[in-house]
Amino acid sequence: MAEHRTMQRGALLDAARSLLSEGGTEALTFPALAERTGLARSSVYEYFRSRAAVVEELCAVDFPVWAAEVESAMERAGTPEEKIEAYVRRQLDLVGDRRHRAVVAISASELDAGAREKIRAAHGGLITMIVEALGDLGHDEPRLAAMLLQGSVDAAVRRIELSVAEEPAVIADTAVAMVLNGVRGIRDDQG
Repeated sequence: MAEHRTMQRGALLDAARSLLSEGGTEALTFPALAERTGLARSSVYEYFRSRAAVVEELCAVDFPVWAAEVESAMERAGTPEEKIEAYVRRQLDLVGDRRHRAVVAISASELDAGAREKIRAAHGGLITMIVEALGDLGHDEPRLAAMLLQGSVDAAVRRIELSVAEEPAVIADTAVAMVLNGVRGIRDDQG
């Protein structure tokens, strides 16, 4: 029985990922989850008491996976500049991944405190790594620079998701060039 419940829960999370990546948080409703999984709506409530609870669980499951991908790309890089490039590129590579799209949809939405906390914890490790790389480059304000850098990544993610204009590779190359020129420029100004 417990195994069956685990499978149902997994199916609901998978359906939630699909709904989020297709239509953002508005698409994530209990009737839609019931329809996707073939469960009765009342059964969905047995697993999750609210939409926020679904989002919170997805954050707990998917964010660490996504963060670990970015982290391992950074660990393979050598210089601080290469680490920064890996940080940007890996996040943009993951845009096509359904889990990542769900994560982006969640990040962009109004979240309750529990979900926000889980996202912050998962992002915290990544931001720490990028802060270190920026510190190694000699930044006076590495935390501020890290936040601004992430803002550029988020803008590039949104641009890729529009999928109307440039190729994802062009967007990634442009984002990397802007970020690297930006971090070098700040260092030169401070130096």
